Amino acid sequence: MSNHSKPLLKILVLGDCGVGKTSLMNRYVNKCFTNMYKATVGTGFFTKEVNVNKRRITMQMWDMAGQDRFQTLGVSFFRGTDCCVLVYDVTSPNSFKNLNLWRDEFLIQASPRDPANFPFVVLGNKADLDEQKVPTRVALHWCKMNNMPFYEISAKNGCNVEQAFEEIAKMAVEALEEQQRVDNDFDPAIVLEPDGPPQKICCCC
Repeated sequence: MSNHSKPLLKILVLGDCGVGKTSLMNRYVNKCFTNMYKATVGTGFFTKEVNVNKRRITMQMWDMAGQDRFQTLGVSFFRGTDCCVLVYDVTSPNSFKNLNLWRDEFLIQASPRDPANFPFVVLGNKADLDEQKVPTRVALHWCKMNNMPFYEISAKNGCNVEQAFEEIAKMAVEALEEQQRVDNDFDPAIVLEPDGPPQKICCCC
């Protein structure tokens, strides 16, 4: 990344209450899992340093309480997000249906420069459970229609968690570098200078 790069990448993790967002990040950052569930109040975040394209960056992953939605948080919380992670519970069809709401409201609040190409990643958590009620083919179809990478994961046993976050970091860095290229290609206003000395203009009344 250039001298104007941002070494700290902001990753926002959204999804319904109980889908396992905090457990997911705890698994990724601290390599651990607990069955003692405690709902997130307000927001929380985890940080982790990773290598992306031979560069060292810091991922700051923000976890917003599922029950809060967007009513209690200011726009500044969403602005500056480099990648948005949408999480649902594979045993909860309602949490999957609500991905549309989370995506649309994020785009309204965050107001990214290029909403159509903003990087999202979809994670179907609790894949270790037998009672899966959101078919993989259904989730794959939705993600394909919305041009989003998709992973079925398990915060409990760690299945696909590392691979998913590698994709998240890669997409965030690529989006940031693309935005930097756009900014660098933007030409400043051109000031036209006259070819010769200024001419005198006479006004006759």
